[in-house]
Amino acid sequence: MADHAPANGRRPTIKDVAEAAGVSSGTVSRVLNGRNWVSPESKAAVEEAIARVGFRPNAHARTLATGRTNSIAFLLTEPQQMLFEDPNFARLLRGATAAAGERDVAVVLMVADTPEERRRAREFLGDRHVDGVLLISADPDDPLIDEIGLAHLPTVICGPEVTRHENTGYVSADDRSGARAATERLRALGRSRIACITGPERVTEPRLAGFRDALGADYDGTLVRHGDWTPESGRRAMEELLDARPDLDAVFVHSDQMASGALDALSASGRRVPEDVAVAGFDDSPVAARLDPPLTTMRQPFEEISAEMVRLLLEMIGGAGPRTVLLPTELVERASA
Repeated sequence: MADHAPANGRRPTIKDVAEAAGVSSGTVSRVLNGRNWVSPESKAAVEEAIARVGFRPNAHARTLATGRTNSIAFLLTEPQQMLFEDPNFARLLRGATAAAGERDVAVVLMVADTPEERRRAREFLGDRHVDGVLLISADPDDPLIDEIGLAHLPTVICGPEVTRHENTGYVSADDRSGARAATERLRALGRSRIACITGPERVTEPRLAGFRDALGADYDGTLVRHGDWTPESGRRAMEELLDARPDLDAVFVHSDQMASGALDALSASGRRVPEDVAVAGFDDSPVAARLDPPLTTMRQPFEEISAEMVRLLLEMIGGAGPRTVLLPTELVERASA
């Protein structure tokens, strides 16, 4: 069969596909637009010709015709290095890219932490270069949420829920029930002086609430310290707790990264884990199984969270209303508790 691909390096057109398939340009157009009044033989010939000549529809023309870009933004409102330092962000990005790719939707990665980055993000989103936004934000009061809403773009947030925009959906793990399960695990070991290292206060309120649910009347606010997700903040918080309450016998840490720092502080103080102090984390990030001892933790279903975010966003782009989706966590028992 003759090769009908353009010889001069120009982009193949519908006319080239029609010549290669031996049909009219109108038939090619009907196949591309999913119309039904094309014979199976002609449809197969067109599809084969498309592959042979390397034809791809003009994205700009399609956008003008449909008002859609067939792309979405993955917007991270954290420092750029967090994509490399915190594996959870990378897992969300990988999952979102895979889920969007299955639907032939492109993902544009954007970081909006500095004022200049946020300005560029506002302009890019305001100009409607994408059909919707997957927003990864640890701050429920982030003003960028309002700014995206004002751009009238469907937005799905992975993070604490705020209810300010009718076009904003949310997907996250059920932090409160997960924290309750982690704390109950520590109580089941017979521990009674259980400390807690939280993330940033406003962000991890559901996890602290779950911790309090499990302890009930035994909750002791003097056994709570706050970190910022980093291992160093977990180490400092653990040191403060040991200074204030050297008799503590367990600690629930709101992230595995902070738990790694807490384990370092416990080791430096001569405490054995879990004999003297049992430790439970949250996330089941890759570091959890490599710690010494391996960390008991709550597994967040990051791949499922990503897939749900993409599914919900595409539904919203198609005209559906926003929803809030909470996914269950799972206790992973290891040697630390």
